[in-house]
Amino acid sequence: MATRRETSGNTKTKVKEPSDYNVIMLNDDFTSMEFVVEILIDIFHKDPINAEAVMMHVHKNGRAVVGTYPYDIALTRTNAAMTRARNEGFPFRMTIEEA
Repeated sequence: MATRRETSGNTKTKVKEPSDYNVIMLNDDFTSMEFVVEILIDIFHKDPINAEAVMMHVHKNGRAVVGTYPYDIALTRTNAAMTRARNEGFPFRMTIEEA
Protein backbone atom coordinates (compact mmCIF):
# COMPACT_ATOMS: atom_id res chain seq x y z
CA MET A 1 0.00 0.00 0.00
CA ALA A 2 1.61 3.26 -1.15
CA THR A 3 1.35 6.40 0.92
CA ARG A 4 1.30 9.75 -0.76
CA ARG A 5 2.81 12.65 1.08
CA GLU A 6 2.37 16.22 -0.06
CA THR A 7 4.60 19.10 0.86
CA SER A 8 3.90 22.74 0.48
CA GLY A 9 5.98 24.42 -2.20
CA ASN A 10 6.21 27.68 -0.29
CA THR A 11 9.79 27.43 0.93
CA LYS A 12 11.78 30.51 0.01
CA THR A 13 15.51 30.68 -0.27
CA LYS A 14 17.19 34.03 -0.11
CA VAL A 15 20.26 34.30 -2.27
CA LYS A 16 22.63 37.08 -1.36
CA GLU A 17 24.45 38.74 -4.22
CA PRO A 18 28.24 38.66 -3.74
CA SER A 19 29.83 41.90 -2.62
CA ASP A 20 31.81 43.89 -5.14
CA TYR A 21 35.40 44.93 -4.56
CA ASN A 22 37.39 47.80 -6.04
CA VAL A 23 40.81 47.05 -7.46
CA ILE A 24 42.98 50.05 -6.66
CA MET A 25 46.22 50.83 -8.43
CA LEU A 26 48.82 52.76 -6.42
CA ASN A 27 51.46 55.10 -7.80
CA ASP A 28 55.19 54.57 -7.43
CA ASP A 29 58.20 56.35 -8.88
CA PHE A 30 59.75 53.30 -10.56
CA THR A 31 57.14 51.39 -12.56
CA SER A 32 57.09 52.65 -16.14
CA MET A 33 53.99 54.31 -17.52
CA GLU A 34 54.12 51.98 -20.52
CA PHE A 35 54.02 48.93 -18.25
CA VAL A 36 51.02 50.30 -16.35
CA VAL A 37 49.15 50.91 -19.61
CA GLU A 38 49.95 47.34 -20.73
CA ILE A 39 48.54 45.95 -17.46
CA LEU A 40 45.37 48.01 -17.84
CA ILE A 41 44.87 46.82 -21.42
CA ASP A 42 45.87 43.15 -21.01
CA ILE A 43 44.50 42.30 -17.56
CA PHE A 44 41.77 44.87 -16.92
CA HIS A 45 40.55 45.03 -20.54
CA LYS A 46 40.71 48.80 -20.89
CA ASP A 47 40.99 50.31 -24.34
CA PRO A 48 44.26 52.20 -24.97
CA ILE A 49 42.73 55.67 -24.49
CA ASN A 50 41.07 54.78 -21.17
CA ALA A 51 44.17 52.89 -20.02
CA GLU A 52 46.30 55.97 -20.56
CA ALA A 53 43.76 58.18 -18.78
CA VAL A 54 43.67 55.85 -15.76
CA MET A 55 47.47 55.67 -15.71
CA MET A 56 47.70 59.48 -15.69
CA HIS A 57 45.10 59.69 -12.91
CA VAL A 58 47.18 57.29 -10.81
CA HIS A 59 50.34 59.26 -11.60
CA LYS A 60 48.82 62.60 -10.60
CA ASN A 61 46.62 61.51 -7.67
CA GLY A 62 48.52 58.58 -6.19
CA ARG A 63 45.78 55.99 -6.73
CA ALA A 64 42.74 55.08 -8.80
CA VAL A 65 40.06 52.42 -8.98
CA VAL A 66 40.77 50.40 -12.11
CA GLY A 67 37.78 48.08 -11.83
CA THR A 68 35.03 46.74 -9.60
CA TYR A 69 34.52 42.97 -9.50
CA PRO A 70 33.36 40.11 -7.29
CA TYR A 71 36.13 39.20 -4.84
CA ASP A 72 37.52 36.18 -6.73
CA ILE A 73 37.85 38.08 -9.98
CA ALA A 74 39.37 41.12 -8.24
CA LEU A 75 41.92 38.89 -6.52
CA THR A 76 42.76 36.97 -9.69
CA ARG A 77 43.35 40.12 -11.74
CA THR A 78 45.34 41.79 -8.97
CA ASN A 79 47.55 38.72 -8.57
CA ALA A 80 48.10 38.49 -12.33
CA ALA A 81 49.18 42.14 -12.47
CA MET A 82 51.45 41.84 -9.43
CA THR A 83 53.07 38.66 -10.76
CA ARG A 84 53.78 40.26 -14.11
CA ALA A 85 55.25 43.31 -12.36
CA ARG A 86 57.54 41.16 -10.20
CA ASN A 87 58.68 39.23 -13.27
CA GLU A 88 59.54 42.54 -14.96
CA GLY A 89 61.31 43.86 -11.84
CA PHE A 90 58.82 46.62 -11.01
CA PRO A 91 57.65 47.50 -7.45
CA PHE A 92 54.12 47.96 -8.78
CA ARG A 93 51.37 47.80 -6.14
CA MET A 94 47.63 47.21 -6.14
CA THR A 95 45.11 46.60 -3.40
CA ILE A 96 41.52 45.42 -3.08
CA GLU A 97 38.87 47.23 -1.04
CA GLU A 98 35.19 46.46 -0.58
CA ALA A 99 33.13 48.73 -2.82
